[in-house]
Amino acid sequence: MINGVKPLDRSLRWGMVGGGGTSQIGYIHRSAALRDNTFTLLAGAFDIDASRGRAFGESLGVAADRCYADYQAMFAAEAAREDGIEAVSIATPNNTHYAICRAALEAGLHVVCEKPLCFSSQEAEELAALSRRQNKIIGVTYGYAGHQLILQARQMIAAGQLGEIRIVNMQFCHGFHAQPVEQDNPSTRWRVDPRFVGPSYVLGDLATHTLFLAETMAPALKIKRLMCARQSFVKSRAPLEDNAHVLMEFDNGAVGTLWCSAVNSGSMHGQKIRIVGEKASLEWWDEQPNQLRFEVQGEPVRILERGMDYLDAQALQDDRIGGGHTEGLFEAWSNLYRRFAIAMDASDRRDEALLKDFWYPDVHAGVLGVRWVEHCVRSADNGAGWVEFS
Repeated sequence: MINGVKPLDRSLRWGMVGGGGTSQIGYIHRSAALRDNTFTLLAGAFDIDASRGRAFGESLGVAADRCYADYQAMFAAEAAREDGIEAVSIATPNNTHYAICRAALEAGLHVVCEKPLCFSSQEAEELAALSRRQNKIIGVTYGYAGHQLILQARQMIAAGQLGEIRIVNMQFCHGFHAQPVEQDNPSTRWRVDPRFVGPSYVLGDLATHTLFLAETMAPALKIKRLMCARQSFVKSRAPLEDNAHVLMEFDNGAVGTLWCSAVNSGSMHGQKIRIVGEKASLEWWDEQPNQLRFEVQGEPVRILERGMDYLDAQALQDDRIGGGHTEGLFEAWSNLYRRFAIAMDASDRRDEALLKDFWYPDVHAGVLGVRWVEHCVRSADNGAGWVEFS
């Protein structure tokens, strides 16, 4: 259990790009990063409006001379300081991620980036190669992947408790954009604009989260081919989709389905994953994150509760309070940032032994998400035909 003791003998000097006063996701980043004293916020380019960003940064306790007008100025000035930042988080619109991430790596910084890393596989692979050359990590904020019961499922599947995996059923379907809310909501407007989000809306914004849950829980499964159909039920969003269905085949013969939607009227969040094996099944729903449903053929259904001694040690190590109390999004993000800090420190110390088996959403998770969206768009735009996942 996490008990407040710092996992490192230091706090990483940290900055932010984006995540200003009107940013909900910026607050989540800061809450997660600062929770375990593994990061200290020292600098930021928080807002496209420099004066507004400076005022916001100062309200967080950041020195005025370290509240920068843009990320280029921040990276240059911080590199010249003996106490300059060592890591940066990117919480900006999608179309800026590649340039900022590349510049951060070139400046010798570790990176935590919102997904998607970029819009093309070529760019994603470039970032992966650059991170290797610079010996700097890229962490990707697939937030709910940091929940303990996702790691519990991973351990159960690895131990063979489900047997051979046959079916992976995924969904992330809320209803808050069932109407053209972007007409009156600037924070939604950019999410349905191809100039800012690239070739997809819900495939990239929602589906990649649940796809990574499957990747975390059952990492041995590799996608062989897929087909995708997508729709723009709110017509003004075309060519971007607000609903999509994806069918996948895995290399072991298993099949997967993924439904993502922003027009599932009445649904609050609707992110679920069910993995079906030859002997048993597991199901997890982020609206009830402290419970993992375990169904063995011919036996009563079991509900595994977070924080209980019968869970795997890998799951219990990320608990922040005893069983019976709820933990959710903020705790899951905090677990990710704790892991990002440990990985950054190990990378700086060249501790390859630790990094070899240390799990966190890394650059390869980001690359997978970009490639997957590319293939889905290609399939959908060619009549929902099968495409090989190369």
